[in-house]
Amino acid sequence: MSRSAARITAIGSYVPEKRLTNLDLEQLVETNDEWILQRTGIRERRIAGEHEFTSDISVSAVQDLAERYGKSFDDVDLIIACTMTPDFKTPSVAAMVQAKLNIPNAGAIDLNAACAGFSYGLQMANGLITSGLHKKILVIGAETFSKILDYGDRSTCILFGDGGGAVLVEHDADNPSFVESHMGTNGALANNLYCTDLAGEMFGEDLAARNVVWQNGREVYKWAVNTVPKGVNALMEKAGVAPSDVDWFVPHSANLRIIESICTRSGLSLDKTVYSLEYYGNTSAGSIPLSLAEGVKDGRIKAGDQLLLYGFGGGLTHAGMLVKWSI
Repeated sequence: MSRSAARITAIGSYVPEKRLTNLDLEQLVETNDEWILQRTGIRERRIAGEHEFTSDISVSAVQDLAERYGKSFDDVDLIIACTMTPDFKTPSVAAMVQAKLNIPNAGAIDLNAACAGFSYGLQMANGLITSGLHKKILVIGAETFSKILDYGDRSTCILFGDGGGAVLVEHDADNPSFVESHMGTNGALANNLYCTDLAGEMFGEDLAARNVVWQNGREVYKWAVNTVPKGVNALMEKAGVAPSDVDWFVPHSANLRIIESICTRSGLSLDKTVYSLEYYGNTSAGSIPLSLAEGVKDGRIKAGDQLLLYGFGGGLTHAGMLVKWSI
């Protein structure tokens, strides 16, 4: 990565009020609290209200950011909303955020890289600001996965929840946040994690099952625990850092067993890993910003810490970056 000129200057988050616990799921599908906790590390997840959508979660996360850091958005020139559960095909979630927050002069785009979305969004923001095309960008990672779940499918409904976070990325050539990045994709494995839409026939699915997420958990697990450690090690090698130089590892909160395996295979410490899955579940593009926000709020993540972020999921795609935290 060429020298960055972009810095993360603020962070906020939001989760819906409604909780769906493992005990609640016992009433919906054949499962139990012990089984879920042992295999995933998840105790509960948040569920959006009937009339609460990804744009609402995004706006609330940005408002939390503004309240915590006293930030104004009048000069934000781009909004990147990372999500695979947009309110509509069009308008974009980002356009709805622009409207709801009355941001006067901002472009607006949605980015769909599934669970790697927020990492991709940060890389895009860094590139656009470092190149001089933009000065101040809102990057949002948010999902309402509950709206595309089949609550009769215990292999998926136990995993996912709703929520998200947002960061403000601004031009700052003297104190940049972004150190190095790495990304990759294996689209040949895409049939192991997808949500059908216009091309429902492509993977041999019943068209009546459109807009419901489906995954082959075993195959996604195998891909993640083999691919992500290689990506993490490639990222550290490019940056010239060792696992001991990483203050906090912030992976996508997919499943605690996956995170444990990634840590073991990459040499990173689970004790120095920040994740949000225990009480929020897998929030896809929302998981890394939620984890970051929780780590900042409880005092674990501090200015000067070196963070390794790594997202992975549908595509199957993955993206990571080394970040110097400065707020």
